[in-house]
Amino acid sequence: MLVIAERPASELVEALGDAGAFPVIEATWADAPTAFVTVKPAAIVIAEAGPAKSEAAARMLCLQIATARGPVVPVIARTGRNEDVALPIALPANLELPIEGLVTRLRSALRVQTLHAAVLRRIETFATQVGKVPDLPVGDALEDATVMIVGRGPLYPKLSVAIGERVRVVGALSVETATRYLNSRDIDGIVLGDGFNERTIEAFLMVVTQDNRYRDIPIVAIGDVAQDLAERLTNIEQVEHDPARAVTRIVPMARQHAFECRLKRILKTLETEGMFDPKTGLHSRDHFFHDLGRSVADAENRGHPLSIARISFTGAPDHHTHRDNARLITRLTRNVDFAYQNEDGSLLVVFNQTDLRSAHVVARRMAATLRSKMLDTDRGQVHAKVTLATLKANDNVDSLLRRVMDSEVVAAE
Repeated sequence: MLVIAERPASELVEALGDAGAFPVIEATWADAPTAFVTVKPAAIVIAEAGPAKSEAAARMLCLQIATARGPVVPVIARTGRNEDVALPIALPANLELPIEGLVTRLRSALRVQTLHAAVLRRIETFATQVGKVPDLPVGDALEDATVMIVGRGPLYPKLSVAIGERVRVVGALSVETATRYLNSRDIDGIVLGDGFNERTIEAFLMVVTQDNRYRDIPIVAIGDVAQDLAERLTNIEQVEHDPARAVTRIVPMARQHAFECRLKRILKTLETEGMFDPKTGLHSRDHFFHDLGRSVADAENRGHPLSIARISFTGAPDHHTHRDNARLITRLTRNVDFAYQNEDGSLLVVFNQTDLRSAHVVARRMAATLRSKMLDTDRGQVHAKVTLATLKANDNVDSLLRRVMDSEVVAAE
């Protein structure tokens, strides 16, 4: 572990040692780049708040971290409410956060590092066994991230613009809407703006703390949050009424959360030998047609019904929307069903042991949910189209697909 400080940070070093870090090396800003190369730390903790004492050293350190081989190296920087983070890539840790809380936040970041290391090992093993690696997502994970801004006060428009310049945003003008979005979307960070009273904010945060799925989600709160709630949330930061400061806090945390989600999808793809698309979480093309063929054969042999739906949209603006639709479908399908996303963004959903009437009800409900999500996010003119087909006597995969596709699809391709 590398601790960067101009003065001895004995209390922090002791706490890190008690938590199991060894060795813990201290370095000044001037010596930090050299220490990074020499020590090859698992993580970096910037012990003192405020900007870096050496801009040249800070730039060099950022470059070293970005180009280091192996799993990601997390950086945590202590900050004041009205101060910039020492490194733009660092996860913030407010000075008001006790050292035990900083250690907990560090452990959370190290879990992502461990997951990254596991993925790198599985990629190497997969390439050795299969001979090639699936098409995996690359680039900044921030491109995948979505931050939800919760608020309805005068600061809300400024927050939307400032954060929207760095990451995709979705707005919630009420905590009820925010709670619904948490359940139905991939949210990588939350900014709690103004316009709500203290009891409303506490009620929302209570919902977050009571669900293990959201307890680690990054949160930046404008103003104060009750101490007992702040202590129960791993990644919550409090800032004053400054949109720019909210951006510097939420962006690195949202990036880490999105990166963790990406790693989990990649690991699932590798462990299933490419069955799932790591970008969407749905079946990959080859495995979709393979499983569809098996489902058709099984339905014919057992006399079970089988239906398939194609859900498409006009007016969907970009590939981000298509990707979000695919990830939402993974939440809406049953365990016995499976789906695939075409290159045009349309979705094919196979309903096992489901007749046409029941499939029609479920597919329409899915389309309505997706369309509602797109209208909330993009505020454009979006229209949904659902085409259904059910397995008939003497059907095969190709004939079944031809009835739901606008153009012919050959399953063997």
